[in-house]
Amino acid sequence: MSTIMNRQWRLAARPVGLPKVTDFAWREEALSELKEGEVLIHNRYLSLDPTMRGWMSDAPGYLPPVALGAVMRGGGVGVVEQSRNPAIAEGAVVQGMLGWQEYTVSDGRALDVMPAEPAVPLTAYLGLFGMIGLTAYYGLLDIGQPKPGDTLVVSAAAGAVGSLVGQIGKIKGCRVVGIAGSDEKCRWLTEDLGFDAAINYKSGPVYPRLRAACPNGIDVHFENVGGEILDAALGLINLRARIVVCGLIAQYNATTSTPGPRNLGALIVKRARMEGFLVLDYYDRAAPALRDLGQWLAEGKLTYRVDEVVGLENAPAALNRLFEGANTGKLVVKV
Repeated sequence: MSTIMNRQWRLAARPVGLPKVTDFAWREEALSELKEGEVLIHNRYLSLDPTMRGWMSDAPGYLPPVALGAVMRGGGVGVVEQSRNPAIAEGAVVQGMLGWQEYTVSDGRALDVMPAEPAVPLTAYLGLFGMIGLTAYYGLLDIGQPKPGDTLVVSAAAGAVGSLVGQIGKIKGCRVVGIAGSDEKCRWLTEDLGFDAAINYKSGPVYPRLRAACPNGIDVHFENVGGEILDAALGLINLRARIVVCGLIAQYNATTSTPGPRNLGALIVKRARMEGFLVLDYYDRAAPALRDLGQWLAEGKLTYRVDEVVGLENAPAALNRLFEGANTGKLVVKV
């Protein structure tokens, strides 16, 4: 290939508290010629996700920490610009851990080649047909096991996963209550997405308002936040309730130990179940989930929203939009 300069963000320091731009280092370097079996991907969109904060730490996790000096790990979608891999054609749309960079060279083993669907925007592979959609689908249906008539509560309900969870809950016949961080987000949940009720956790204590919104208690709680919100939900669970622990974003940037929920005793009294999960465990079951998500989208029963930041150079600053509650829907960077 002719010389191509690759722009990258590399991890320069382990963050303390909220990540800072200075925790990353900008690099521009020339790409080498492709080897046999490799492809060159021109990255179009990068996914920003709360789990990235854990990857930046040196604490043990479900994936190894990002090494200092390495390209920052991150999912993305791109187009194959050059290929020396017979299984992946030039022009193919691919998804995978492409990293915070403009170009990615891959041997193809960790890539998912997307079906040729010109009418599907590339952002759909991050906002719906990918990790986010699988997380919402299996987290709710496999772990939460909702039944018609159940009351489902979703925290961080205006985020990428939460907004899908609530809509799937409605499709399955639940009464859905969302918890979000602004009146504007709450209106989006109820007026556009069909949630039955939504409360702004920043407007006062969560418990009394959640109790008023759930007069018959909570059967399924989908947790993305933790802290006070999880405590409030535990205090309202019904007999045999299911609490799905998808994320605990309230404590990802904590610099001191955070107290555990005070209402764990409710799990005993109500014979309830609280279970965490990782979407990685469901990748081998992606096909039926993607089929259902696509069908619901086509039928107008489900929608998704993309919150787009333009420019790879803005990725470090944009990441904290997740932790400040500034995003609505799926946060992406247009490279």
